[in-house]
Amino acid sequence: MGSHLRMELMVFLVLVFLGISSIAYGAVSHTTMRKIDRLNKKGPYLGIVVPNFFELNPLLQSTSFVADQKLPYLDFSGRRFRIGRLEDESVIIVMTGLSMLNAGISTQLLLSLFKVKGVVHYGIAGNADPQLQIGDVTIPQFWAHTGLWNWQRFGDGPGNELSLESFGDYTRKVGHIKFSDFNNKTRNGKSVPNLLNNVWYQPEEVFPVHGTPEVRQHAFWVPVNPKFFAVAKDLEDLKLGGCVNTTCLPRAPIVVRVKRGISASVFVDNRAYREFLNSKFNATSIDMESAAVALVCHQQKKPFIVIRALSDLAGGGSSVSNEANIFASLAAQNAVDVVLRFISLLSS
Repeated sequence: MGSHLRMELMVFLVLVFLGISSIAYGAVSHTTMRKIDRLNKKGPYLGIVVPNFFELNPLLQSTSFVADQKLPYLDFSGRRFRIGRLEDESVIIVMTGLSMLNAGISTQLLLSLFKVKGVVHYGIAGNADPQLQIGDVTIPQFWAHTGLWNWQRFGDGPGNELSLESFGDYTRKVGHIKFSDFNNKTRNGKSVPNLLNNVWYQPEEVFPVHGTPEVRQHAFWVPVNPKFFAVAKDLEDLKLGGCVNTTCLPRAPIVVRVKRGISASVFVDNRAYREFLNSKFNATSIDMESAAVALVCHQQKKPFIVIRALSDLAGGGSSVSNEANIFASLAAQNAVDVVLRFISLLSS
């Protein structure tokens, strides 16, 4: 075999090998995998999951955040994972974007790519409890996704089985909202039928990482990590900001652990629905991402906690209840202040 032919054969084999290696890594390039491997050797990390830029920026601008000098961030699949330290804790920070889908995808990528020991999710939220005010920071013990519905046909009621309920796909255990309960017009003081009828809330199907693949379990109220929740009790005396320029809240904001928070890909600015969520589920915080983070961490068996500052009373109610445009920045900063204090307590 001539030297020229041997050289062509060697080049061909190298190209084949590189092609096979690239396929083996799928969508993750060799360069990215090497960076991830180097990062994971320095782990584990505390994952910080944030919905939007105006909630993320106060954290990045904090003197407590120190970006990694060699690799300050890694971009993957449309997400930027920022690497650094917060309060002497190694962290990886990712911004999710709006909604349950984005939050779930970002959290899953974080846990799949990196060696993460726990997750802190924070941001602002709507408020379903009129006893609290803008700027207060809530730490719910349980989270639920209230956007998975079985919408019942007109004419059926609580006594009628839902479609596919007998197959185990749906249930009437969680409860429902009856739209005619919110009708303005009544006949003889009684509610009239509403063609929208009833919506029954459903638990999520979950597939735990240590479970049997394709064998589903169900989860509605997902608890945060008990240790994290216990640490959060020491945050309740933290002093928070209460003014934006010369505009101040009626009282100083507080940090409070509450029973329940709920999420769905719905921006709730409706008083009737807010009051229903509070009375039906004893919910305080209402947002569009936290339950997705909770469900992913629950399935991946990773400890997590959610810290949400209240930016408005959903649907309005008091003179300062719906001034989100004024106090959103204050709420975001308060959330960051609580996160930093929480991480400090966790490290100690």
